[in-house]
Amino acid sequence: MADNNEEPKAKPAAPPTPVHIGGETLADRIAPHVKKIMVAVILIAVIVTIVLAFRWRKHVGQEKQTEKLAKVLDEGRAPVGPETLMPGQPASTEKRFTTAKERAIAMLDSMAKAGAEGTPTFKGSLLLDAGRTDEAIASYRKGTTAKGLDGVIAREGLGIALETKAIAEADAGARQKLLEEALATFTAMQPDEAGPRRAYALYHQGRLQQEYFHKPAEAKALFEKAKELGASTELPDLIERRLAAL
Repeated sequence: MADNNEEPKAKPAAPPTPVHIGGETLADRIAPHVKKIMVAVILIAVIVTIVLAFRWRKHVGQEKQTEKLAKVLDEGRAPVGPETLMPGQPASTEKRFTTAKERAIAMLDSMAKAGAEGTPTFKGSLLLDAGRTDEAIASYRKGTTAKGLDGVIAREGLGIALETKAIAEADAGARQKLLEEALATFTAMQPDEAGPRRAYALYHQGRLQQEYFHKPAEAKALFEKAKELGASTELPDLIERRLAAL
């Protein structure tokens, strides 16, 4: 018999209705910041556009410079020196330069007219060939801090330009100072034993020690090392002649 005193079972409580804290929806919270968000998006878009436009203009500028330099190089391809003709062979109508100096002057004039800049090393080499040594030195200096092979070649060119100026210097003190700077430049040309043109850096140092500083022992050691590192180049033959002179 059921116990009439037993309490009726309570009905389970209904799950709570989810509400937004503070009575706001997510949209309500974002609404005050929409203007700031839109401004930030527009600002980012403007910055991206400016960056892309700058890169595009830079790329176009590089293309124009390449086109200008190509015209200069076309002129520089003309041969230097008198033409060798076989008996009965007519002379060529091809443009020729009498000397390398004449060609360098013509190419520099073309660069100036076209507004072509060229690299510091390329321009420096033309200036040196044209006999404008001080300008060549200034141009080479601009490229000495470049990374990789470009910097190595610029330092090599600078050393040669300084040596060229020293040879033409009448004052003994100024000449010695230029030669010492040239030697220091060749020493810094390629400090990496396995780096490109390391053998040439040693060879140039040996040349200066032999020809100007009159240190045969130092020159010989530098030549031997350059010969070893530059076995696959034209250096061994040049070094053999210098070693024979020592």
